Amino acid sequence: MKLKLIILATLFTFSLSFAQENTEYDESLASELGADQYGMKAYVFCILKTGSNTTATPEEKQKLFDGHMLNMKKLADENKMIVAGPFRKNDRNYRGIFIFNCTTIEEAEILVNSDPAVKAKMFEAELTPWYGSATLGKVKELHKKIVKTKM
Repeated sequence: MKLKLIILATLFTFSLSFAQENTEYDESLASELGADQYGMKAYVFCILKTGSNTTATPEEKQKLFDGHMLNMKKLADENKMIVAGPFRKNDRNYRGIFIFNCTTIEEAEILVNSDPAVKAKMFEAELTPWYGSATLGKVKELHKKIVKTKM
């Protein structure tokens, strides 16, 4: 038992010797983005799947999809949604993803339920806590700089 403790202590000390401060660290940017010491933060990840509404007319579907797009823009403008995009055709009925700039499932449920297509059950949302790079907060700003043709 004593030998195991000595080995563990040695490995821990050895691993600490590799930890170094990042010379490129930008404290102001880290603070602006809400980054922890690893440059990460908590989000809520959402997978949108095909919902149970199979009776909507093409006109209703178009209206719901238009509302879906407007809602995404609103949430992005409010910095509540920092990443969104559709999946390509797949056999899982996955339609798209959102990454919400919030830390709780409860807050994300409020955000996702503001989507008219989710309310109408055209989409079903699956939410899970996620830990990722705080730099995602810069996606919108950078994306504006690379869009040649607006949708």
